[in-house]
Amino acid sequence: MNNRYAWLEEEWRQLDQHSLARALHTVEPMSKDGGAWIHVSGQRLLNLSSNNYLGLAHDKRIVEAGMQAAQTWGAGGTASRLVNGNYTLYEELERQLAAWKEREGALVFANGYQANTGVISAMVGRGDAVFSDRLNHASIVDGIILGRANHYRYRHNDLEHLEYLLREQRGGRRKWIITDSIFSMDGDMAPLTALVELRDRYDAMLMVDEAHGGGVRGEQGQGLCHEAGLANQVDVLMGTFSKAFGVYGAYVCADEVVIRHLTNKARSLIYSTALPPFVIGSVLEALQLIQTETWRRVAVRRNARLFRHLLRLRGFSVEEGDTPIIPLAIGENELTLQYSRKLRERGIAAVAIRPPTVPAGSARIRFTVMATHTRADLEWAADQLKGIRDEL
Repeated sequence: MNNRYAWLEEEWRQLDQHSLARALHTVEPMSKDGGAWIHVSGQRLLNLSSNNYLGLAHDKRIVEAGMQAAQTWGAGGTASRLVNGNYTLYEELERQLAAWKEREGALVFANGYQANTGVISAMVGRGDAVFSDRLNHASIVDGIILGRANHYRYRHNDLEHLEYLLREQRGGRRKWIITDSIFSMDGDMAPLTALVELRDRYDAMLMVDEAHGGGVRGEQGQGLCHEAGLANQVDVLMGTFSKAFGVYGAYVCADEVVIRHLTNKARSLIYSTALPPFVIGSVLEALQLIQTETWRRVAVRRNARLFRHLLRLRGFSVEEGDTPIIPLAIGENELTLQYSRKLRERGIAAVAIRPPTVPAGSARIRFTVMATHTRADLEWAADQLKGIRDEL
């Protein structure tokens, strides 16, 4: 080994020693169960680790729409959108997104990470104050760092703490409150009504990340903000196409003046190649299915309640709720890894989530249910989990 890389070996050794090392696992071509089952190294596994909440990733209509777009427009985006990558499919998608979200404009980004880092760093700067929930996604944190604003992290869903910080920074230049709508590792929801009230009281602005709410919540899948009747009171609504949509990419919806500003200032948009036409064509079809096939939202929320109930019946401590993210807190890194390995041995794909993704001492198995899981799937999974607990 080259001695210049000795420090990398030591970094790896430290990660491995603390049960924090990670490795990639190759997933083979999917089965025909709407993504509910996958194949890994020749083993068929019940998929309880996917963000494909509505089971749309394998829908033939979406795949065919993407293929048609590729046949018409070619395989690649060929340039950034501000050069010549802004083909008409983009404009059609953004028009439909704005109508769906009932906002003046929309802007599509390459992925959720680029959307959050690009939007936040374009909207805030030195001297501004950003108030961010402590459990917000890493892309939000990184966007704030890139924007060089003063960063104030309030305790998770703690409105008193947030108001204290807002009051203390009353004299700042511009103030932003930023939150996930549904938190990616805990599956709980932000108190959106109260956040809007605080935004107004302290003359701030509000951005909500609907990555895990879009498609799953709201009458037509618009997200938790719409379900709460607050969509027009949020300054920037962000969402992704990589979860409930089952495709790839991300978007923001806002007033036209905000969209214009982002088009000129969001570096992750300006300096990235446009998404391939296949992706945009697929997303357009997925957007229609999300709005019309309401049974998928009903099914995923029913399965979320059911799996929580099944786990509690077997003595596990999980929070009540109907979001598809269901964390089972274990605590110790190594024990969490043992649970994950045992689950795989029994035919279940459920990943151990450890620091730094979650705080130290809060390692967990993060289950995610889908609309395409059956009751038999979830009952069997709960039984396997009880068997592992008894074994360990």
